[in-house]
Amino acid sequence: MKIVLVSAVALIDIDGRVLIAQRPEGKSMAGLWEFPGGKVEAGETPEAALIRELQEELGIDTRASCLAPLAFASHSYDEFHLLMPLYACRRWEGTVTPQEGQRLAWVKANALRDYPMPPADEPLIPILRDWL
Repeated sequence: MKIVLVSAVALIDIDGRVLIAQRPEGKSMAGLWEFPGGKVEAGETPEAALIRELQEELGIDTRASCLAPLAFASHSYDEFHLLMPLYACRRWEGTVTPQEGQRLAWVKANALRDYPMPPADEPLIPILRDWL
């Protein structure tokens, strides 16, 4: 089974809320909410992938030193196995603005279960909730 490496981040604002993004129509699992991030390209570290994805998807800049490893997900889907490190980030430059038409929500960790998420993301919710 193919292993897909995806890097994700829990952006945490000054009020302790976490940013989640809704997968747009036309993508697999459209309508579900997820932590921002994306696929790690060949030759790229998970941190470099996040820095690139945050710029492309949200128009913000951060540095690897601002990304704290928090947890990881390992989940088998029908077509592939997903391995996804989750980082926490409290420092970035710029204003979070959807660059790809996606809906965004700032959510308290204890309310994340109110948003339907992909199966790989769900086990990360209690870890994040306990950490915050």
